Amino acid sequence: MPWYFMCRRILFNIPHRTIRSRCFFITILLVTIIIVILLAYRLSNIPQECLLEHNSFRKQNDINHNSSLERPVIFIGGMPRSGTTLMRAILDSHPLVRCGEETRVIPRLLNMRAAWEKSTLEWNRCNYYPIVCFASSDDMSNSINRNIFTIYFTRLMAGGISKAMIDSAVRAFVYEILLHHNQYADVLCDKDPFVLKYAAYISSIFSNAKFLLLIRDARAVIHSVMTRKVTITGFNLLDYRQNFKVWNKGMETMMDQCTQVGKDKCLPVYYEQLVLQPKNVIENILKFLNLTWVDSVLHHEELIGKKISLSKTEHSSDQVIKPINLDALTRWIGHIPSDVKSEIDTLAPMLKRLGYDTQSDVPTYGTPDQLVLDNMNKLKENAEFWDSKAKFYARRAPNDTRIFQNDTKHQPIL
Repeated sequence: MPWYFMCRRILFNIPHRTIRSRCFFITILLVTIIIVILLAYRLSNIPQECLLEHNSFRKQNDINHNSSLERPVIFIGGMPRSGTTLMRAILDSHPLVRCGEETRVIPRLLNMRAAWEKSTLEWNRCNYYPIVCFASSDDMSNSINRNIFTIYFTRLMAGGISKAMIDSAVRAFVYEILLHHNQYADVLCDKDPFVLKYAAYISSIFSNAKFLLLIRDARAVIHSVMTRKVTITGFNLLDYRQNFKVWNKGMETMMDQCTQVGKDKCLPVYYEQLVLQPKNVIENILKFLNLTWVDSVLHHEELIGKKISLSKTEHSSDQVIKPINLDALTRWIGHIPSDVKSEIDTLAPMLKRLGYDTQSDVPTYGTPDQLVLDNMNKLKENAEFWDSKAKFYARRAPNDTRIFQNDTKHQPIL
């Protein structure tokens, strides 16, 4: 009976199959439990790893932030055509410093931040301290009398942007530009003429910042601007009066900023004295900046095209390739209209405030030292060479592709 044997076989195998199925089930269950345990352990460690990574990032960020606060930074400024390029070339010849060409972006960022601060819509006084403030003293008294507090939110406040956040972002931006632009020099340096308009604010975000304010006779500045056709916001290449007024306003702002940060942080440097008595003036500058003396600072022209790079879009590049000289010192004499000269004290009262003789048609700035006299002789004896070099570095329009040619390849050789 085949069906009998079949049923018997099935009944006989049921316990064995059950045992085997149970073992298989237990095995699968154990593997599943182990996997769950491992996954749970891994998942429990992910937040800790993320936290450690986050803390590491924050620690590194804090280090970078602190280093940007502690690292010495030099800011060179003044009205354009006042010797700022010469000053930066002199400092560039020091082995610890590199200023480089104008960044142009730093003063623009600072100007944008200042515009925000002045805006009653974007960021007014409420954004500094309390969030409860009043549009005027009358509003304040009326609100207090009615026990009603008016809350004015600026756009930046409404967006969750605080003064501290903006300051931190500006500091990081400026530091990043200087760090890479200056090729990781020991002492960072920025030469942007109008940067001195923001000296007080810069000093608040860079505790070790120092400023050099270049000052030059307004008559020489304006003559240079007009004859070399330098386009500067506010200046008019045909209007002396307007230019004196613009110079006066800019110089007054920078001088006030320099005074505000204090003599320990801001040093006024007169262009006339820098080119007449370079050794004495540069010694004082290096002492102010806590830099050791090196003779190379008196011979910056020897490092042009080597340590010192020049931009062919800047107006002064063809002048600073020469050794310190007096060529531009009194070039303005005889070119200021007589009717403008008679109004000079009204148009530019800062001239007298800065100690310049506004009554004489031929003011005396001082006596040149022997180094400068030797430089003048050198320029005269090798006039063809220096003229050729000046032409090579003469300013070209920003869209002129020749400005990107190798500077050292076609330089004249003495």
